[in-house]
Amino acid sequence: MSVARLIIADSEKNANLYYATRFLAPDPFIYAELNGSGVVVMSDLELDRAKAQAGVSEVISSSALSRRVKQRGVAEPAMLDVADELLRERSVKAVEVPPDFGSGYADGLRGRGYEVRIKAEPFFPERMVKSEEEIAHLTETLRVTEEALETAIELIRNSEARADGTLWLGGKPLTAELLRKAMHLTMMERDCLAQHTIVACGAQAVDPHNEGSGPLRADAPIVMDVFPQHAASRYFADITRTVVKGTASDNVRRMFSAVRDGQEIAFRMIKDGIDGSTVHRAILTSFEEQGFATGEQDGRMQGFFHGTGHGVGLEIHEPPRISPRPDTLKAGMVVTVEPGLYYLDAGGMRIEDMVVVTRDGCRVLTEAPKVLEV
Repeated sequence: MSVARLIIADSEKNANLYYATRFLAPDPFIYAELNGSGVVVMSDLELDRAKAQAGVSEVISSSALSRRVKQRGVAEPAMLDVADELLRERSVKAVEVPPDFGSGYADGLRGRGYEVRIKAEPFFPERMVKSEEEIAHLTETLRVTEEALETAIELIRNSEARADGTLWLGGKPLTAELLRKAMHLTMMERDCLAQHTIVACGAQAVDPHNEGSGPLRADAPIVMDVFPQHAASRYFADITRTVVKGTASDNVRRMFSAVRDGQEIAFRMIKDGIDGSTVHRAILTSFEEQGFATGEQDGRMQGFFHGTGHGVGLEIHEPPRISPRPDTLKAGMVVTVEPGLYYLDAGGMRIEDMVVVTRDGCRVLTEAPKVLEV
């Protein structure tokens, strides 16, 4: 039985579709892969552009398929009818689709006699191992991200503390929103777009995904986590730094040292074939040995309660994971290493770099310095 991979989506949002076609389009189109050859079905609007740009074996006109559907008595062919015509012509009886495949399309295909198999992510396992070209794209985005991060750190460095502990710059409070805007503008000038950038001060950062808001404070850790996508290549980058304007407490200094050491543990352990959960446990053990316990305290999770890292590519969070769950790392994968510690009485502390897994170790892509006090 012929089984085709099938995606119906827009490649502007669907990373699997963009990976398969290297063609960026805002409207849904059909991609089918049979015996290793990719085919896209495009509207007249996008047909010529797809022929010139899409990295597939064949580009077919949706209008041409629609005319054949009409000959079978369908007055106004829909996307499902066109997909059905394509599969019929190629004697396909079963399709393999990603988990986010539309249920309406799946039910419609089943109703027409097709076997629809949902394939768990990674839909394209080869996406996890990056080519040298992909690593270059990731690095390009990372350099822009580092520049934006340095812009924010320089603003913090140039700020002054008022008597109430708030930071001021240029006659107005230095806020999370101001830093976020400064970073976003820097990245936009370099063709990178960021959303949900984190600038969280003090206790706000104890919730690791709290984007942060309001005035920033002196002598308190400020966590900045930046993860934009390059508008041209579509590849992401991810970096976190934690800084203090003024004097960090002894406990915050200890947290910074422990998290930085946790990264070094990962850098030493990561290599082809290592189980990510082994790396994660080693860092957790190191934290516990230094007195940084993890668990619920005062009704909140505190300590180190998220994964050590994740894959980065055409999506900001991709397989594999470095977490409590087993997941084998392979040479060519690009992952983050982002241990963190979070306590209500001290604030958040996280440092994050990107690395390429190699046969005998890993190569750190991130170049931004790690400095606590600025």
